[in-house]
Amino acid sequence: MIESPFVTKFTDLGLADPLLKALASKGYSDPTPIQRQSIPPLLQGRDLCGIAQTGTGKTAAFALPSLQYFMNNPKPRPLAGCRMLVLSPTRELASQIATSFRDYGRFLQLSVETVFGGVPVGRQISKLRAGVDILVATPGRLLDLIDQRALTLKDVEIFVLDEADQMLDLGFIHALKRIDKLLPRKRQTLFFSATMPKTIAELGDRFLTDPVKVAVTPVASTAERVKQFAIHINQAEKQALLTLTLQAEPIDRALVFTRTKHGADRVVKHLHAAGIGCAAIHGNKSQPQRTQALQAFRSGEIKILVATDIAARGIDVSGVSHVFNFELPNVPEQYVHRIGRTARAGREGIAVSFVAEDERPYLRAIERLTRVRLDPMPLPENFDARKAALPKPSAPVRQHDPRAQQRGPRANPAREGERTPGGDRPKRPFRRGGKSGVGAHKGAVRKFGQR
Repeated sequence: MIESPFVTKFTDLGLADPLLKALASKGYSDPTPIQRQSIPPLLQGRDLCGIAQTGTGKTAAFALPSLQYFMNNPKPRPLAGCRMLVLSPTRELASQIATSFRDYGRFLQLSVETVFGGVPVGRQISKLRAGVDILVATPGRLLDLIDQRALTLKDVEIFVLDEADQMLDLGFIHALKRIDKLLPRKRQTLFFSATMPKTIAELGDRFLTDPVKVAVTPVASTAERVKQFAIHINQAEKQALLTLTLQAEPIDRALVFTRTKHGADRVVKHLHAAGIGCAAIHGNKSQPQRTQALQAFRSGEIKILVATDIAARGIDVSGVSHVFNFELPNVPEQYVHRIGRTARAGREGIAVSFVAEDERPYLRAIERLTRVRLDPMPLPENFDARKAALPKPSAPVRQHDPRAQQRGPRANPAREGERTPGGDRPKRPFRRGGKSGVGAHKGAVRKFGQR
């Protein structure tokens, strides 16, 4: 779809005054490309299929016209039901979407609720009893509530499926097909995905009717303002390299990506031993732990957040200066998602990948996809001596014990974004760095911004 050259402000899109007032209160005046392309046809009631990554402004693209629809079509809230359903693959993204709806609809009398795993279901049942206007949900908990007869979808007028590619990655295909059968045929449907391979397109055909198609930021492109580096290193030495780098490099906020939940915990334990304040976020953390870690990261109480891809999906934190790929993803598109979390809002960013010998094929696949060669970077000076001087964790790092899954709830990697095994919440899931924390020992490693 071609953007209109005459649409340069939100005031040009035909949005109602309460929505424009809410946008102005947040300092928003210029719509993003996905918003310019999506809002006009959505205001006309069309279905929409959008190819857009997190960070392109797609939440406002579907929230604003939906809120205007409710303004123009007031109805009582359906008992134990909702008028709009937004499906999200993860809890964090669901919470973020709900917050956006509340911000944009702050001058409207509309109710917004979220339902997802990891929190007591009884509280969610109580909130749904009188009905809600807008419900943001993850598929598993949504179906749990439907099975308990605490929720019906028969009154849904607008349905949004967000991050469809991630839904399939998490194994939600059967849940989505079941939800499709429970929705009314007459509805407006919005379908968003960062990529559109054949399987995603077929899923879209199942939900959509004569949709408008829009696309922004092709997945193969990477942010122009992100400087990308690769350091070749043995797997066993990656932890020392990360610790020394975080001690030497000036960091505003940094995301560190690992491939596994247990790997994220090991990284955090070693960083804590070196006095570097950080926290991990992944599917084995309780919802309060994840929320607390994100709040500390956003506020600047901690500058380092260690995450798995699934848990980090949808996290939109401003001011991320660095992304570290502690382990390269085996799906090259995921690399694009990772580094896209820096260099936002006109800022520059730095992405550094630690590449072990067995990860070189992943690196080649990433460079083929992005058509960008990652600049090679040497190890820090005196690396072996400085590595040997690093403090070790006070207790042995716990390795994954397969018997643990037999003692507790079974963990399903395909549902990491939603299910959380039980466990007590620690009093402090992260620590502030001491003298050897982030920003100390400046100059020990060449600045990544230098060529």
